[in-house]
Amino acid sequence: MRLLLGSNSPRRNELLGHMGYTFDKIAIYCDEAFDIEMPATEVAEYLANKKSNSYTSLRKNELLITADTVVIYNETIMNKPQDRDEAFYMLSQLNNTTHLVQTGFCLRTLDKTISSTCSSEVTVDVLSPEEINFYLDNYQPYDKAGAYGIQEWFGLTKVKHINGCYFNVVGLPCSELYKRLKNDYGV
Repeated sequence: MRLLLGSNSPRRNELLGHMGYTFDKIAIYCDEAFDIEMPATEVAEYLANKKSNSYTSLRKNELLITADTVVIYNETIMNKPQDRDEAFYMLSQLNNTTHLVQTGFCLRTLDKTISSTCSSEVTVDVLSPEEINFYLDNYQPYDKAGAYGIQEWFGLTKVKHINGCYFNVVGLPCSELYKRLKNDYGV
């Protein structure tokens, strides 16, 4: 079966490759809007399914993988920051707190669709304004939900604890995805 990764994320691309899979990366562009009345814990899986359903070129013997990662703090979604001020605000909110990171994924063939959500709790240490500015000056958090990458300086120095899957926080719950691919699709 030919695997397709419908994601622009270099991190998802790298993780799926490290899992030992050969796949083709395809770009999927869709409106990532969601109903603001939707519970925050349903958004990641909803968006993964929405991305999957927007791809209309799926063929027999192809399996499409799509995913979406959200950061949830105080039941509010923290999307990718639009600018430095928003990134600074997000990181200030996460300062010395625990938040939820969820990645929803969707696996779809012409015959079957399976989707799921993986959750991890991330506890952030105390962040000074100088540390936030250092991070924003030296890293690129603008393509990351919640304005941080767990695999960068922020995660290495300011994450005290993760309850759940580390790779889920990076953007792909590898262990859960592997089980689904193997058990449900024989891949």
